[in-house]
Amino acid sequence: MSGVVRRAPELPAWPQYSDEERSGLIRALEQGQWWRMGGSEVDSFEREFADYHGADYALAVTNGTHALELALQVLGVGPGTEVIVPAFTFISSSQAAQRLGAVAVPVDVDLDTYCIDPAAAAAAVTPRTKAIMPVHMAGQVSDMDALAKLSADTGVPLIQDAAHAHGAQWQGRKVGELGSVAAFSFQNGKLMTAGEGGAVTFPDSELHEIAFLRHSCGRPRTDRRYFHQTSGSNFRLNEFSASVLRAQLGRLAGQIDTREQRWPVLADALAAIPGVVPQTRDERCDRNPHYMAMFRLPGFSEQRRNAFVDALVERGLPAFAAFRAIYRSNGFWETGAPAESIDDIARRCPNTEALSADGVWLHHRTLLGTEEQMHEVAAVVADTLAAQ
Repeated sequence: MSGVVRRAPELPAWPQYSDEERSGLIRALEQGQWWRMGGSEVDSFEREFADYHGADYALAVTNGTHALELALQVLGVGPGTEVIVPAFTFISSSQAAQRLGAVAVPVDVDLDTYCIDPAAAAAAVTPRTKAIMPVHMAGQVSDMDALAKLSADTGVPLIQDAAHAHGAQWQGRKVGELGSVAAFSFQNGKLMTAGEGGAVTFPDSELHEIAFLRHSCGRPRTDRRYFHQTSGSNFRLNEFSASVLRAQLGRLAGQIDTREQRWPVLADALAAIPGVVPQTRDERCDRNPHYMAMFRLPGFSEQRRNAFVDALVERGLPAFAAFRAIYRSNGFWETGAPAESIDDIARRCPNTEALSADGVWLHHRTLLGTEEQMHEVAAVVADTLAAQ
């Protein structure tokens, strides 16, 4: 019927919870100790999270930004050092380094996967480079083969920003099995959540022990006389959050299975719409948890893309504009910025410039819908695009 606006289907809500979370919260309450040094929920969650990701150790922290900051610190990042980060990412990736007094060096990303370009990262390495931070964008694992070689060739360690990549795999290996430190987020929109929270996984006990000290004000577990062995801060996760995260972890695998089944359906339907280009999958990423359903509208300006996203939201889709290039936010320039202008960085980051202007993403709860709903979502995108 003429004039009827197609509405989005009723998609699953997020966060999801059930009696498992309720039971966990009561369990944490009734144990009588509500912080990690006296309770058991954080310790249990750390073991379970490490096991799920194939890591030797995990440390739960207050949020994903602190996870990155702590991971960088234990790798020696601080004043006088540089950290290579993708220009297309949430700004915590750079600010975690900048808060430590380091310089964040943005490099371009691949226009198909939206992950860091290993060649661009290689070109940015200097004697001051202390870490290279691939971001597993929307659950698509970065090219860890090329990055591992770069790390081996230069001696610069990797730190995986896995805020989007809970449960991801690269050629059969889980994130914790890739030989480098990885940082995760449990913010409200993430693939598993307690509202806030984060975790760092480690490949060895030495780094884990250093991180434990620094996340607890430099104080050893058994200290009773205030002998703080290092500087640090209070990044400790509380017992209530850990109890919720244990329940969230228990349903993660099933949710990933569903999203893995739905994304090909939605991606094909989106690709059939003229002018829509979905994020490409590197098949070496053989388990993608799909934190976002991402696509581009090549040729759109930022203003036109923003209007399109607003129209999708009005029709009921959980749609968002893609990340702004980190160097195009004022916060990036407050401290720890490279000695370049915005235009200088933009010239060497053309793919980031494009994604920042024409990228769109749908919340991962979209991919928890039915197969029929994937076609309905694509139809809403098509109708909205036709009305622009």
